[in-house]
Amino acid sequence: MNLSNLKPAVGSTKNQKRIGRGEGSTRGGTSTRGHKGAKSRSGYKRKSGFEGGQMPLQRRVPKFGFTNINRIEYKAINLDVLASLVEGTQDSTLDAAYFVASGLVSKNAKIKVLGRGEITTALEVHAHAFSKSAIEAIEKAGGKAVTL
Repeated sequence: MNLSNLKPAVGSTKNQKRIGRGEGSTRGGTSTRGHKGAKSRSGYKRKSGFEGGQMPLQRRVPKFGFTNINRIEYKAINLDVLASLVEGTQDSTLDAAYFVASGLVSKNAKIKVLGRGEITTALEVHAHAFSKSAIEAIEKAGGKAVTL
């Protein structure tokens, strides 16, 4: 057996439909395209979402709301979460790398510390944003809130 002997399996291939070869072939004249209309013309390409002139779905469905392209998404971490993180450890500095290592946030997330809960140990917390109540609680416990 060599490359010159290879053939497709019997019945797996069919001859191509030859159109536009005269009336005697039964596929002459309009060449299976029918009469008139966009589909009969050369160069026709159906646009995605086209529904034959009916108003397309994407234009029928109402639009709602507004998406601000300048919005900054923060991952919120509350004070009670910080307290449970450092409970039983000697860590006093919490930065972005610490939060990523603990599994609270992903590597590129922006962090905002919120004021729910209480904190008793003096911590130096590094984050992208803080709420006013969080800053007050951290400083009241003798810690420091550092904005990145």
